[in-house]
Amino acid sequence: MPVIPEELNDGIEPQGPPEIDSKYRLIILAAKRSKQLQHGARPRIEIDVTKHKPTRIALEEVLRGKVNFTINNGDEGPSET
Repeated sequence: MPVIPEELNDGIEPQGPPEIDSKYRLIILAAKRSKQLQHGARPRIEIDVTKHKPTRIALEEVLRGKVNFTINNGDEGPSET
């Protein structure tokens, strides 16, 4: 990882994922993440996978900010990264 000189780093705040601005975006993100979990992805949170369905795990991951995504300003919806 490159070292950024202190004078270039002044005033720069690390940015996290964009804010989930609607319940529809939340549902789309959770649905995409749920598909990943169903295809073998490992959960990003500590949760008992034998007691919870992939949809519940995905929703909890999104709510906790564990799912990275970007918002495209076009015809496409949000995409998970």
